[in-house]
Parts: sequence; C-alpha cells; structure tokens
Amino acid sequence: MEVTKGGPHEARLMQLFVCAVALLACGVAVATASSQTGSKSPASSKAPTILFMCPHGAAKSVLASAYFQRLAKERGLNVHVTSAGTEPDTTVSPAVAAHLQAQGYPIPVAKPRKASPEEFAAADLVISIGCDLAALPPTQGRLVRWDEVPAPSDGFTAADEAIRKRVTDLVEELVRSMPKTK
Repeated sequence: MEVTKGGPHEARLMQLFVCAVALLACGVAVATASSQTGSKSPASSKAPTILFMCPHGAAKSVLASAYFQRLAKERGLNVHVTSAGTEPDTTVSPAVAAHLQAQGYPIPVAKPRKASPEEFAAADLVISIGCDLAALPPTQGRLVRWDEVPAPSDGFTAADEAIRKRVTDLVEELVRSMPKTK
C-alpha cells in the first residue's frame, strides 16, 4: 500500500501519484474513448472506483465527491465515485448540504454510511481525509491521504477551498495522464 501526504512537497507527491495511477488513468482513457465511439472492450466494462473517506462521512468526503463527480464529468473521465466514513454520522452536515445546493451541486449521498472492508479493499483509489484506517484491510488500489485538510467546523471556507483545490488538481492530473487521441 502506498501512502502519500499533502503539504509543502505536494507538487512532487502529486507527480509520484500520477505515476502510481497510470493504470487507473489508462483504464479511464479506454473507458472514455469506447463510450464516445460506442464500442465495448473488456477494459471499459468497469469504470475505476474512487472512494472519498472522512471520519464521519458527512462533510469533507461529501464535498470532495460532489466536486470530483462534476469535474470528472466535465473533463470526460469515466469513473465511479463514492464517499463513506469510518464512524458515520446519521445525517449529512446541514452546512455542507446547504453549501452544495447553493452552488448548484447535487448532494452525492442521502445518508452517511460506513465503508465496508470489501469496498475499501477493492477501490482503485482511496482518498482518506483524516481517517483512522487501522480497522480496514489493505487496499488493492492506491491510498492517498489529505490529512491536513481542516475540519469544516474549524473554518468552513478554508476546508472547502482546500478540498476543491485538491480535487481540481487530482482531476487535472488524471486528464493530463490520459493517452492523447487523434
């Protein structure tokens, strides 16, 4: 399992991350190209899964998955995006729900849920935003930690901006790593 952390060396770590997800990006590119041409191939039968996680599954992972889903769609990435928590709250944060709705985003989950060990292990990419993952099995994909993202309760604007920037950078890196089509 490879773990990376954001911070002052984030640009270099992002480069390493792009190398680590080269297979993921290739799968995304094949799936995207075949969906545009209408052809089917074994590689396009399953879109890569990206799992965003935060402790309560009610705020940071909800924001990240909402932003990622829209940007991925706008950039032509064919991915399956989910969000979950390690100790989920009973409801999505009202502040997060109101913010997303005010910005024109659908709320990506009706109710926070706990990530299953099977889902965690099978994800192609797991973005952990402040989670204790000790009780979960190793993931077969890549694990990236955004542990320095502040809690929305400590400053909603700062948390939202940090998440939005990381999501934008992630989508752009995946797009840049896709093979060029003619």
